[in-house]
Amino acid sequence: MMTALQTIAVAFAMFSALPMPQFDWNAKNMRYALCAFPLVGAVCGALWCLCGMLPLPALARAAGFCLVPVWVTGGIHLDGYADTCDALSSYGDTAKKLEILKDPHCGAFAVIRLCSYFAAYFALCGCVQFTLRVGALWALALVGERALSGLAVAAFPLAKNTGLAHTFATAADRTTVRRVLMVLAAFWGSRRLGRQVLIFFALSCAFAGGVLAISMLGGQGLSLNRGVIYSGMDLKIVLLSAAGCWRC
Repeated sequence: MMTALQTIAVAFAMFSALPMPQFDWNAKNMRYALCAFPLVGAVCGALWCLCGMLPLPALARAAGFCLVPVWVTGGIHLDGYADTCDALSSYGDTAKKLEILKDPHCGAFAVIRLCSYFAAYFALCGCVQFTLRVGALWALALVGERALSGLAVAAFPLAKNTGLAHTFATAADRTTVRRVLMVLAAFWGSRRLGRQVLIFFALSCAFAGGVLAISMLGGQGLSLNRGVIYSGMDLKIVLLSAAGCWRC
């Protein structure tokens, strides 16, 4: 029981800004940490629903929808998105892109893309007519994007043999992690509520996460994984909600 709680705490400590108990990370409590990663998405989804149900002015609600993922994750997905934008906009070779991904400074392309991202995100959030059905699908989608992100770490080759992605991938029981997250995806796909969400995320993960990483960087890293999958998925979730495309 204690190992399971520590495993969940490792996932939240790494992929969220929520306060967690302090303890040593080891092979035992990191082995299945990627399996607990989707729980971070469940927290984001619950807070999105809470924001949607509160009697807030429309602009305040839209701002809440924009900021909830940032507050929960500490902006880790946006950090990865910014790094990825700078790297891909350099049009350099693989070594140059990997060097830029490691650079802690924020370049001009990252600032431009982040401003564009938040402008689009806020505008789309203002168009969403929140209902319990939309909230349930949002929560499902946020869990799904993190499940597929964890699956990508366990299944796709890595761009380098250092960094957080490498640490979690090597510490994980990759076979079990893949099975657990694939079973979770199959569970959604067996239901009408989740079938279109599953297809959407599977295609997005395969093309945006795997193909882009392998073709342009020689493998994935945590920055690319976070940047492409989280930020792109969050925006698409709100886009489809605003367009009224969610139908069960």
